[in-house]
Amino acid sequence: MPASPPVLVDIKFNHEGVARVLKTAFADRGSINLADPANQARDLRAVEYALLWKPDADLFARAPNLKVIFSGGAGVDHIIDMAGLPEIPIVRFVDRSLTTRMSEWVVMQCLMHLRGQYAHDSHQRQREWAKLIAPEAAEVTVGVMGLGILGQDAVAKLRVMGFNVIGWSRSRKQIDGIETFDASELDSFLARTDILVGLLPLTPETSGFYNAGLFAKLRRNGALGQPVFINAGRGKSQVEADIVSAIRDGTLGGASLDVFEVEPLAADNPLWDLQNVFLTPHDAAVSEENALFRHVETQIARFERGEPLQFVVDRAAGY
Repeated sequence: MPASPPVLVDIKFNHEGVARVLKTAFADRGSINLADPANQARDLRAVEYALLWKPDADLFARAPNLKVIFSGGAGVDHIIDMAGLPEIPIVRFVDRSLTTRMSEWVVMQCLMHLRGQYAHDSHQRQREWAKLIAPEAAEVTVGVMGLGILGQDAVAKLRVMGFNVIGWSRSRKQIDGIETFDASELDSFLARTDILVGLLPLTPETSGFYNAGLFAKLRRNGALGQPVFINAGRGKSQVEADIVSAIRDGTLGGASLDVFEVEPLAADNPLWDLQNVFLTPHDAAVSEENALFRHVETQIARFERGEPLQFVVDRAAGY
């Protein structure tokens, strides 16, 4: 029986970690890591499965016989608009650890804004003993935009911390104990929201979605005094010039951003110097390589047994 073709891997992050884990991954078929210079000119015509994150532009021309594409992360916007994308299943990375890490980051950011952590940090640096009186979590409404696997886990954990939580998605989701809104009710959702958490995928509809007009519709008479914007979804879903203006003119009282329009964030970007703004370098929920490769192995095994793939992307919706 001929050996199965190797899995193609073209991942533009943590090259050392990927190379290390690939030594033991895909033991039944092996792999071709395009980060290895020795593979740059490799013949890819026999490859059937590809694990990708921001792949080379000519990849699909070089690998014309793919059966399934696996994304190296929860998002697929880095693949979905590529020229020559074949009409085959695209599978998102869904993993308990990645989901947990994202919720940890979201809860942490909400708590830091609730308890005035930026002001405490400033007082500490100035050696100033200055007590702050913060509202209780139950007095604050967190509105989560995007109610997929990541969003629903964040909602559950924010509720454990005592926040009042509401949710929005393009089509209404039913979540026990949570009031949810759909696309037609966006303004009502925003008017109730003190802390807006963005976990939306990037699609043509969500590009530039978080902008000045949206920020102006957030609740202004809540316990925090001014609304807060938190985004760990996709950088191109936010208009950073509008975030800067909104912080400076008081439309927003603060922000936490893990994603940006252009990454890495330029040293001269005004976001670095804004008051009550927390920035992290797109590491809220990084893909852990062992879990990623186990996920791909599991899905390939399902596919070859004739079972349905899990977490397949809806091409029409873009996620």
